[in-house]
Amino acid sequence: MLSALSELIRQNRDEIIEANRTDIGAFPDMEDAMTDRLKVDDKKIEGMIRSLEEVAAQADPEGKTIYEFVREDGLHIVNRTVPFGTILIIFESRPDVTIEAAATAFKAGNRILLKGGKEAFHTNTFLTRLWQKALSDNGADKKYIQYLNLTHDETQQLIRENSMKADLIIPRGGERLIRFVQENASVPVIISGRGNNFLYVESDVDFDMAIGLILNGKRRISVCNAIDKVIIDKKLPDLEEKINSLATVLLEKGIEVWGNSEIVAFSDKVKEENNAATLCEEYLAPKLYLTLADDITGAIGMINNYSGGHSAVIVTHNRSKADQFMQQVDCAAVYHNASSRFTDGGQFGVGAEIAISTQKLHFRGPLGAQELVTNKWFVYGEGHIRE
Repeated sequence: MLSALSELIRQNRDEIIEANRTDIGAFPDMEDAMTDRLKVDDKKIEGMIRSLEEVAAQADPEGKTIYEFVREDGLHIVNRTVPFGTILIIFESRPDVTIEAAATAFKAGNRILLKGGKEAFHTNTFLTRLWQKALSDNGADKKYIQYLNLTHDETQQLIRENSMKADLIIPRGGERLIRFVQENASVPVIISGRGNNFLYVESDVDFDMAIGLILNGKRRISVCNAIDKVIIDKKLPDLEEKINSLATVLLEKGIEVWGNSEIVAFSDKVKEENNAATLCEEYLAPKLYLTLADDITGAIGMINNYSGGHSAVIVTHNRSKADQFMQQVDCAAVYHNASSRFTDGGQFGVGAEIAISTQKLHFRGPLGAQELVTNKWFVYGEGHIRE
């Protein structure tokens, strides 16, 4: 079915792009980050096709034995993976979620309810029709994938009342949506958290490498694995020169550079912002905030206090400090001398992802098909009774 869907997307490429143009044209005043997430072009379509092929090739997540035990009296006890059941995915802007996230959940045997934003209505409904054709052409119930055309109020009512009997809800959107689902859902919720990712430049560092990783972290502003904050160790040699060098490169790339008064004292290229609330903010904009830390302990404390728990990077030659950072920073993905932009199911080798979870239960980081199962105990006896 997934292979059939990938072929349908390939055959209907022009129609998908045309439906997407209709959506973009209906909202001409959207912010750049929103338009970037909404837009479907040849590259995104190739990404959908590739994700479907990767997920189709994966092992079946269902029916795996987690634990097995045979008692002395012969009672046979097995714990196996099973689907959650019905998963409601609520998302904004990104039509590729209709394909990639749904494919991931479907591979694990789940039924999918999709509720996208009004700005992507035409694209999402066209892609859902392709889904349902792939299902019906292969003898499956089209209701395995359903698109919900609901108003804002109707969506909130669905979340409160769970009238469609969802077993799990995955909200993929802004903080208001996530908070509403957390506060009103009566079933488990997997939070695909915000980004607000930090990069720490330690004192023993290849600074050119650090600049390259920072620039790559801002290459796309609309993604949750972008870098928003850079912490620089106060013991970095030639600190003033390097802060100015970094600010210059960022400004040349059209990225605003902000910092607290300590940073501004080193560079007049940096705009001053001393409100600590900005450290909690995910920018989704061509903007970067610089700050200083006394040492690695201070940097770790700042990240754990303010970041979104998504991804964090340390740039250093010192392996022991890198290990300390990676063990103590409380994020779903931690990096040593590599870009945060790799926090992605496809890049991590799990194929399409349904979300990047910043929770600790039931799984953390990119959630692929292998993680979209729960478990059940199967017990086999022959009239066994407990005395």
